[in-house]
Amino acid sequence: MQGFFDTKIEFLKGVGPQKAALLNKELNIFTYGDLIQYYPFRHEDRTKFYDIKEVNGSMPYIQVKGKVRHYELKGPPRKQRLIVYINDGTGELELVWFKGAQWMLKKIQPGVEYVVFGKPTVFGSKLNLAHPEIEVATQANTAGGYLQPVYSSTDLLRRKYLDSKAISKLIKTLLDSALPKLRETMPAVLLEQYALLDKQNAIANIHFPKNLALLNNAQFRLKFEELFYVQIRLLKLKLTRIDKFRGISFDNADLLNEFYTNHLPFDLTNAQKRVIKEIYKDMRSGKQMNRLLQGDVGSGKTIVAFICLLIAIGSDTQGAIMAPTEILATQHYTGLKEFADKMGLRIALLTGSTKKSERKIIHEYLKSGELHILVGTHALLEEVVQFKKLGLAIVDEQHRFGVAQRSKLWQKNTDVYPHVLVMTATPIPRTLAMTLYGDLDISVIDELPAGRKPIKTVHRYDSNRLKVNSFLKEQIDLGRQVYVVYPLIEESEKLDLKDLMDGYESIARAFPEIPLSIVHGKMKPDAKEWEMQRFVKGETKIMVATTVIEVGVNVPNASVMVIENAERFGLAQLHQLRGRVGRGADQSYCILISGFKLSKEARTRIETMVRTNNGFEIADTDLQLRGPGDLMGTQQSGVLDLLIADLGKDGKILQSARQAAQAVLNDDPNLSEPKNSVIKTQIASMKKTAVNWSRIS
Repeated sequence: MQGFFDTKIEFLKGVGPQKAALLNKELNIFTYGDLIQYYPFRHEDRTKFYDIKEVNGSMPYIQVKGKVRHYELKGPPRKQRLIVYINDGTGELELVWFKGAQWMLKKIQPGVEYVVFGKPTVFGSKLNLAHPEIEVATQANTAGGYLQPVYSSTDLLRRKYLDSKAISKLIKTLLDSALPKLRETMPAVLLEQYALLDKQNAIANIHFPKNLALLNNAQFRLKFEELFYVQIRLLKLKLTRIDKFRGISFDNADLLNEFYTNHLPFDLTNAQKRVIKEIYKDMRSGKQMNRLLQGDVGSGKTIVAFICLLIAIGSDTQGAIMAPTEILATQHYTGLKEFADKMGLRIALLTGSTKKSERKIIHEYLKSGELHILVGTHALLEEVVQFKKLGLAIVDEQHRFGVAQRSKLWQKNTDVYPHVLVMTATPIPRTLAMTLYGDLDISVIDELPAGRKPIKTVHRYDSNRLKVNSFLKEQIDLGRQVYVVYPLIEESEKLDLKDLMDGYESIARAFPEIPLSIVHGKMKPDAKEWEMQRFVKGETKIMVATTVIEVGVNVPNASVMVIENAERFGLAQLHQLRGRVGRGADQSYCILISGFKLSKEARTRIETMVRTNNGFEIADTDLQLRGPGDLMGTQQSGVLDLLIADLGKDGKILQSARQAAQAVLNDDPNLSEPKNSVIKTQIASMKKTAVNWSRIS
């Protein structure tokens, strides 16, 4: 039946070539299949008619029927508003039109009964409905109530008479012929186990539900199915990888034990120990490891990475760490060199600014196997970088690398694939991790090292600036350093630079004797580096910057982070910036400064930051506020083109769907049994867009 759903949309009655072109361009609807899966984003409750006397200003949307008693036009000719009074015998209600008064006037007739739908508001002491939907009462629209679907449209579509109502009409036309042709896409066993509606009923009731219960059941069924197939594909990739790709088996722990016994500078947290055990188990298994290591800023991922590198080097292979920026790569290198020197291991740094003469030596030592660890940026991916035998590739802040870039690390060995450890300090909510990295094993470092004090976060308005400045002065007198960060919004860099320079000047006026650094994206890399270094060495006490300091700067003495215009930052970014302080033993502070006018979302973001330091809680809130698309640079994943499920809200459904997918594959890994033929057919017919994360992370 697939052919029917591949029919071009222009052949549907009421569409034609011109409307089809608009639907293609504006909504990505090309075929019958696309239209039938264009789901409404909400339903208006038309199941009930209210008596006018029951209506109050706190109701969302209401439907009433009543006769027009009279109407009046008020205001000057160019700003006329139309007020229509309707009565149903229990009371009177005002309907108001501020636009198109003359046009509406032609449609309204006194003494005629109308069905009216809209949102009640209180104006003064009176109730009214502004710009309600209104139509003459007929037997059809007053008989039995129904839930009316509301579809997303665009300004252009609305101008061409393709608003929500028109889209709804097209879908109704299509459903008549389409429903009998829909095949079931879930196996009978799962339909029964999870009490899922069958496909035909689910599609009929997602668009035009008979009642609220059926609408909820239809939504559950379609969300479950969508997430089930995302998980089936990811878990199948994982099985394929485990079967296909041999890994190097590492079972020599001598270096690891020596480091542990003689050189470990501090006790590991229980979370670090647990994660190292999980990774070591993978690396000994003979199967190629693909593991995601999540740990909040400052949770001690670097030492875990070094210990894992020791496992690889102990078995005569090499290790690599790839970071997205030169600053971060340099920081990894500096941090690891101290440990490597103690262990007598050779480590090198390779970035875009490594001198040609140094590069030559690095390439030679790498090829001969004399170089044990190579730390670097994208420069590691170049053809000339050849390892003798790469045992472990570590990718830091992996969402900043494109898919194609990461896959090149895989090609560094000819005979066997290196183990891969992906690290991120951006906490990923469980639901997103299960979808985005569903075929990677996940380890989490969920406690901070001993002696680290939680950062105190406060919110202050612009008007408290003098108090904030005197607090900063106290901190600097105690020998601490301060970051002051200004937002950078790409569309208006000129404006932001002005913000930054104005801010710099006002700080210079407020702290005339204190040396300042300034860093922003428009500076040349060496100038930026020079300013950063002055701050790191403690020559300057206040660093005024844009968000370029978001990732990787480690200054233990910096204990205060001031974020100006905090309302203009996303939650993830606020959390990353806060993580720049709290690196030392002193109590650290984060001060969020904003104007008085805050949107509801901005208020939620700021309240969340003040309430908690837990990165995962913050990531969950962020996911609910923003949705998954822009959270992680996930557009490149191809996994998140979800039609109906919402990872911010459907975490429970996702977990059930993953369990179901896991159970099916445990029982029948190749989906060869007749009971799973439905799944096999569906996977084959789905768009081939799912990116194979396992092979590229």
